[in-house]
Amino acid sequence: MTQPAVLEGLLEWSPAGWPADGPDSGGRLLVADSWLLRDGRVRGFERHRERFLRACGACDGPPLRRLIEFWRDMTAVLPRTGEWFPRVELTAGSHRLRILLRQAPPLARDVRVWAVGQPDPRTVPRRKGPDLDSLARVRKRALSHGAEEAVLIAPSGVVLEGAHSSLVWWEDDTLCLPSPQLPVLAGVTIGLIQERAARDGIRVAHRERTVGELDGCEVWLVNALHGIRPVAEWTEWTERSMTAGTAVRAAEWRAWLEDIMEPLPEGR
Repeated sequence: MTQPAVLEGLLEWSPAGWPADGPDSGGRLLVADSWLLRDGRVRGFERHRERFLRACGACDGPPLRRLIEFWRDMTAVLPRTGEWFPRVELTAGSHRLRILLRQAPPLARDVRVWAVGQPDPRTVPRRKGPDLDSLARVRKRALSHGAEEAVLIAPSGVVLEGAHSSLVWWEDDTLCLPSPQLPVLAGVTIGLIQERAARDGIRVAHRERTVGELDGCEVWLVNALHGIRPVAEWTEWTERSMTAGTAVRAAEWRAWLEDIMEPLPEGR
C-alpha cells in the first residue's frame, strides 16, 4: 500500500491506499476520535478504537470490515517519534474515513474554568464529532473571559462536563461523576480513572451538582490530550466568588496516567 508522503495534515483513506495530503475534502463530521501520541506511545488506544467503531456503526457508517482495515492502516502511518494529537474522522455523504495528523499543542498541568455554566449546545452529546464546531465556539467564549475551558450544564443547572473534557470532583474520599443518565460523552480517560478507582477500593459515586456546589472541591477536567487538569481557578462567578479546591490527589494520578501509556501496536 502506498504510504502518505508527509506525516502531517489531513489524509483521506481508501482501501487502495492513501491519497496525497491536501485541503479538506469537505463533508460534515459524523464521528471523530483523538488521543495524545508521545514517541509512539498512547494510553487507552484499544478503547479509542472500540469507541470509534461503535460510533461509526451507530450512524450507519462503512461496514465493520472496512473500518477495521482503516484502523489498521491508520495505525501503521502514525509517527513513532515526537508529540502528536491525531484525529480519526468519518464524514457524511460518501462516508469518507480520514486522519488529521497534527502536532500536539503545549500540555497544561491545570486549568482555569469559566464558572458561568453554559447551556449544552450539542445535538448528539454521546457521540464525538458532530458538535465539535459548536463546542469550539463555547471554548472561544471562555477564552474571552480569561479561562481555558467552560462547563456545560443541563436545563436544570446540573453540571454535565467541560466543552472538551470530562468533569469529575472529590467529595471527601469519594470520586464523583455526573450521572450516566445525563447527556455526557463516554470519555476514554475517565473510564481508565474509574477502573483504577474500583481496583484501589476508592468509592465512586454519580451525583448531580450545580457549578456553585463545586465550590471548594478538588475538581478535575479530564481528556485524552491533557490527561488530568485540576481546576486552579474559577473565573467570573456572577453570584459570589468561587474557590478552587486544593489539588491534593491530582499529581499522583497524573503520574499514573503517564505510566500506563503503551507502545502502539503494529498496524500490519
